[in-house]
Amino acid sequence: MSAAQSQTTLLSKLEALQCHFTWDLDPTKTNFLRLRDMLVDIGTEEGNSWLGHIYNLRGFIQYKLGLIEDAQSFFNKAAEAFRQMRKADDGPWLAVNYGNLAWLHHHLGDQAESEAYLSKVEALMKKYPSPSQDELHAEIYAEKAWTLMKFSADRALVSDYFQKAIRMQPDMVEWNTSHIMALSGFYEDCDTGMEADILEKMTVAMEQDPENLLLAVYYLQRRAKKGERVEDEARELAERVLRNPVSSFNGMKAMLWVYRYYVSIDEAVDLAEKALEQHPDVRYLKRCAAITLKWKIIFSSPPEQSLVDRAISLHEDVISLYPDCSFATKIDLASIYAKSYPTKAEQMYQELLKSDLEPADKQQLYNHYAKYLNRDRQDQNKSLKYHMKAAAIPLQSYFRGNSLEVLRKIKNTRWNPMWREIQEFLENLQEP
Repeated sequence: MSAAQSQTTLLSKLEALQCHFTWDLDPTKTNFLRLRDMLVDIGTEEGNSWLGHIYNLRGFIQYKLGLIEDAQSFFNKAAEAFRQMRKADDGPWLAVNYGNLAWLHHHLGDQAESEAYLSKVEALMKKYPSPSQDELHAEIYAEKAWTLMKFSADRALVSDYFQKAIRMQPDMVEWNTSHIMALSGFYEDCDTGMEADILEKMTVAMEQDPENLLLAVYYLQRRAKKGERVEDEARELAERVLRNPVSSFNGMKAMLWVYRYYVSIDEAVDLAEKALEQHPDVRYLKRCAAITLKWKIIFSSPPEQSLVDRAISLHEDVISLYPDCSFATKIDLASIYAKSYPTKAEQMYQELLKSDLEPADKQQLYNHYAKYLNRDRQDQNKSLKYHMKAAAIPLQSYFRGNSLEVLRKIKNTRWNPMWREIQEFLENLQEP
């Protein structure tokens, strides 16, 4: 076989692998950076059943960001984490990891090492075959589902992969828990029948996984949305969350949202500050505390100056601690500046408007700036121009929907002189 034929054969084998390099995980660099920070905030607590999957994904992200040595280090950590969790030196859970390493060495130009990892994958698949030729191994389905969840993938596909994995290995409690939490996130608003089905599934999952406090908070949140009074239960659960190891998956952020809507914003602020007092150097908890202070400022008229200054200080800390993905925090900081420091607010908005942003971030910024212009500057015409800019970006999102709602109201009431311009704009608007 010629060198060219050998290379073609190797590439076809690589493309047939099930791993991060073949799962079409190709978001923007900004989204990779956000996802990387999210994974860092989950932490590496010993005993985390998803630790191997976390390291695999972090390795892939580092590769996509051009940090090759880091990528290999994380892939190696993933293999070790799987061995420790499964208490075995090999098993089908290593197939995705070996596939990643085969691709990584291929990209590094080390074809011999790439082929070595391909051989390891083939050996694993012979030793631990999937139930049929048309199906993947349960471990691969589970990791693929968990990974695609992080990329806002097709919800039906994610659910299907989880269900296939669980059907093959029903004793894997963490797979069922993650599937139920995925369903809860995918279907936040659904019909009565589906809501009852999700709540029933969550009840069963909690019986199987009673120590998973994030699941418990999601369950509480869904019951509260149905109209149940959950204040006392929320306070008891919050105390358990405070005692849990710090992680973005320990339930704290979700609990703060429960407090905001179903307990009180003041108590949400107190809870976040209490967590931060216990762990003053944890950036994730600073972010949580900053969010609660923003809520309090929004609903205070006018907010106390000490509250504004504390919120500004925390937001500035968060921006410095998340240098690669602090865009939304900068928008929040600008809106807080507007309460007491209008010059700083306008300066920050102008800096953001001049920055090189992806379309989704531009849309978010235009919508927020439009609201700021109307609320804090009383410049409605300029505000409407920015709502038009947000709506003109053909991406479906909350921000586009909000701007369209404002524009349609102006068009329908006709009391603003710009109504004809807005009507023409809406008639010619490109839909996503």
